[in-house]
Amino acid sequence: MTTIEGRFTDASNLNIAIVVARFNDLVTNKLLSGCLDCLERHGIDTTETSSQLDVAWVPGSYELPIVAQSFARSGKYNVLITLGAVIRGDTPHFDVVVSETSKGIAAVSRDTGLPIIFGVLTTDTMQQALERAGIKSNLGWSFALQALEMGSLMGQLGSIKPST
Repeated sequence: MTTIEGRFTDASNLNIAIVVARFNDLVTNKLLSGCLDCLERHGIDTTETSSQLDVAWVPGSYELPIVAQSFARSGKYNVLITLGAVIRGDTPHFDVVVSETSKGIAAVSRDTGLPIIFGVLTTDTMQQALERAGIKSNLGWSFALQALEMGSLMGQLGSIKPST
C-alpha cells in the first residue's frame, strides 16, 4: 500500500495565488495577515517583489470565483487560496452569496484540476467572524497550511507514474 501525504517542510517550490474579498475587510485583512505569516514561516517569499506569491483583491466574495478561474487558467500556480467573509443579515442575500461563491470556487477547482482552498468565513455575526480571524485563532493560518499541504500532495501525485 502506498500512502501519499502532503508535507509542510519545504514550500519553496510552490507558486501560490490568494484572492481576497474587500467586503468585510476588517475580517479579510486579518485572514490575509494570518495566511501570509504562515506562508512566510514555511519558506514562501511574501515580499512585494515575490515571484512565488500573488494577491488579488475583489469587491466581495461573490467575485472570488471569476478571479480564481483566471489565476487557475494561467498555469502559473500550484494552489490558490480564496479569502472572504459573508455575515448573515436580515435578508436571504447571505444564502445566495454563500451558495454561488462556494459552487463557483468548487467548479473552478474541479474544471482546472487546481486545488483551491475555500477560506470564506460564513458566520451569523461579525463577532463570530472576528473570532475566526484572530480574536481566538486566525483561520488564515489554517487556510495557508491547507494550501501548503495540497500543493505538496498534488506535486507528489503528478510525479507518480504507472508501473509497467
